[in-house]
Amino acid sequence: MKASDQKVKRSTFGVVFLTIFLDMVGFSVLFPLFPEMLDHYLAREARLGGGLVTDFVDFILSFSIVGQDAGSFRFETVIFGGALGSLYAVLQFFFAPIWGRLSDKIGRRPVLLYTLGGTCLGYLLWIFAGDFWILVLSRILGGVASGNLSVATAAIADVTSRENRSRGMALVGIAFGLGFILGPALGGFSFYWQLSSFSDGIFSFTPFSSAALISLSLAVLNLLWVWVRFRETLAEDKRGSDGKPKPAIFQLGRIENDAVRKTCLAYLFYMISFSGMEFTLTFLAVERFSYSPREIVNMFLLIGLTLIFAQGFFVRRFVGKIGERRMALLGILLGTLAFLMISNSFDEITFFIALFLMSCGVALISPTLTALTSLHSGESDQGFHLGIFRSSGSMARACGPLLAGLVYFTCGSVTAYVFGAVILLLPFLILRKVPQPTHPVSEKVA
Repeated sequence: MKASDQKVKRSTFGVVFLTIFLDMVGFSVLFPLFPEMLDHYLAREARLGGGLVTDFVDFILSFSIVGQDAGSFRFETVIFGGALGSLYAVLQFFFAPIWGRLSDKIGRRPVLLYTLGGTCLGYLLWIFAGDFWILVLSRILGGVASGNLSVATAAIADVTSRENRSRGMALVGIAFGLGFILGPALGGFSFYWQLSSFSDGIFSFTPFSSAALISLSLAVLNLLWVWVRFRETLAEDKRGSDGKPKPAIFQLGRIENDAVRKTCLAYLFYMISFSGMEFTLTFLAVERFSYSPREIVNMFLLIGLTLIFAQGFFVRRFVGKIGERRMALLGILLGTLAFLMISNSFDEITFFIALFLMSCGVALISPTLTALTSLHSGESDQGFHLGIFRSSGSMARACGPLLAGLVYFTCGSVTAYVFGAVILLLPFLILRKVPQPTHPVSEKVA
């Protein structure tokens, strides 16, 4: 490999790593804050005579919770958090294929610059989200911009060989793991660091402004890095376009490759289950063990560190021997076992063992499913197929928290996690019909 090509590859990996990491931070930073966030905006609206959050909670409380008694735990926070979390993901779902197809047409670099600018604007609004609708607007902007996951993943595919694609995608998984650590950690720690005194103004500081400020700083760093260091990875002679991009739900049938369709469907059902888990885990920890935001940080640190170790060591070292398909199936089996353990974990030792197994399962599944999609795709369709793939995951993140929150709210945590284990049977059955791709020798070097 020429020195200039090696420089482009290193720059691409760094930019993609930070972009995916930041998107995961944006999605997960609110997880430890949902209970306090609900209380904050309810108290503000009580002083002002009512508002959107108050009306929403009153509507939720009009439904009875049969057989639920968790002391001071407020089950309505599960539905509140589910709605707010799903807003970010549903927009990511609609925009991932749009950004992916646009990057296939005009290149990866300009699309990354546009979307990272939107991410910065979203975090800037969140800093001053004195009123709840400002927070909602910031999540809308963040969700639209986070559709650039498909572009970032396609850039990795541009600079890696087919035989080393899984190792490149493992880097994507590590970025997810780090974001999964730092996002909730930022949310938990920042709650104890306040920017200033608060007021009831529409644009004002809140107890959550410090988390938004840190996230904005990371976003600006990412934008500057792309502007200065990132070089285009998609050559002009490999670009293509076939009309106006549409959301993935309308595009899945256009994928001619049956294996790619199946990996997208498997990822959809897998992420419905796991996004519901990662969202409700905070509420389960509060309900069963009365965890504070600081203790929730420690819980997510265990999850994230396990993800990083498993993806950075096990996946990168053994995926060539085991194969992407078999490794993904193994990850699903580990996830199913972990879900069943979590459903009945009423002591912390069992709970943390289950979290470890669950993290290992996620570590095996995410990079291998991404690699399967990429390996079954041609170079001119990388952005499009990976856009569908990521958008399928975003659709799952839109449905998963609401679905899991509804089951949790009406039936309790035990039923919710057993239900999640049952859903994992679907991607397992789908993946059994996906062939292991070949790894022909390529001129590109990973």
